[in-house]
Amino acid sequence: MATEAPTFTKPNRPLVWLITGCSSGLGLALARAAQSNGHKVLATSRQPSRTPEIVSEITQNGGEWHTLDVDSPTAASELVSKLESTHKIDVLVNNAGYAILGAVEQFSDKELRAQMETVYFGPNRLIRAIVPGMRERRFGVVVNVSSGAGVEGRESMGAYASAKAAMDGLCKALAKEVAPFNVRVLTVWLGAFNTQFGAGCRSPAEPLPVDYVGSVVAQTLDVLQTGNFVPDGDTDKAVKAMYEVIVGEGVGAGRESEWFLPLGRDMIPRLELARDRLVHTLDVFGDIARNVYVEKE
Repeated sequence: MATEAPTFTKPNRPLVWLITGCSSGLGLALARAAQSNGHKVLATSRQPSRTPEIVSEITQNGGEWHTLDVDSPTAASELVSKLESTHKIDVLVNNAGYAILGAVEQFSDKELRAQMETVYFGPNRLIRAIVPGMRERRFGVVVNVSSGAGVEGRESMGAYASAKAAMDGLCKALAKEVAPFNVRVLTVWLGAFNTQFGAGCRSPAEPLPVDYVGSVVAQTLDVLQTGNFVPDGDTDKAVKAMYEVIVGEGVGAGRESEWFLPLGRDMIPRLELARDRLVHTLDVFGDIARNVYVEKE
């Protein structure tokens, strides 16, 4: 029997945010948005010494900056244990990441595992460290910054898309499990934004086979790697929407029970494609799916 979704409530006080990957792009913009709205920000990056001016900005505005390598098997639990001795984390934003781009057949096991380590295992370790406290306190928000690549399966993004899709699947289950404890899980599906995504992409060691010359894979790689890609999305607008949906204000008011937040005009056709694929599959194979049951005697 269907039951109503639990009503999500949040305390009337500033929240404590732990945001990964704050040295640039969306993570930095979200840290600034949270601070400007009076919240406490615990920012992290792999090498804070590379961005001293940004670290100084966040700390001078009342935040903290901590070193965190999300690939480390122990760093997440150690940092969370340290932080929660003085702070109770209300909002976790898994934002840190990178993409390795190429045709699926190019990727080595080592490259695929490295991608999964950063995009899937690292965020999961933070979830395991932080969610128990949220559950016990009966409040928390887990935000996973994901990608339209994982929804659609974009050519050249097989490694990245699979890691994002894996995290999306984990968060779907997590959302159901922790909702009774007033803990919310939000997956943000990003389209293309002006965050220097292309500049930070990596390439597999194996060269692209010549058969792919002129293909969508080759064209995508060329556009991203040459710096000719001009994204349509405005990061500041996206972060404003993200912030409001996370805290349930502005465009997020009354939408606290939603699991997914798509951002970017280019996300619309990608979601429509995913929807239409499922509808098509049901149309083609629905009758077959319904008729493979055990016959009752």
